[in-house]
Amino acid sequence: MAYVCLQCGKQIKDISNFVRCPYCGYRVVTKERSSLAREVSTD
Repeated sequence: MAYVCLQCGKQIKDISNFVRCPYCGYRVVTKERSSLAREVSTD
């Protein structure tokens, strides 16, 4: 599972027991969204 740091924007592949960006030290990361487009029917 890949994560993205909200401050520097770099990808983080491995998150250990605490959440912190290894590049800038920022503590807010989000899960990276997949590029898979989904179509939902409204019927």
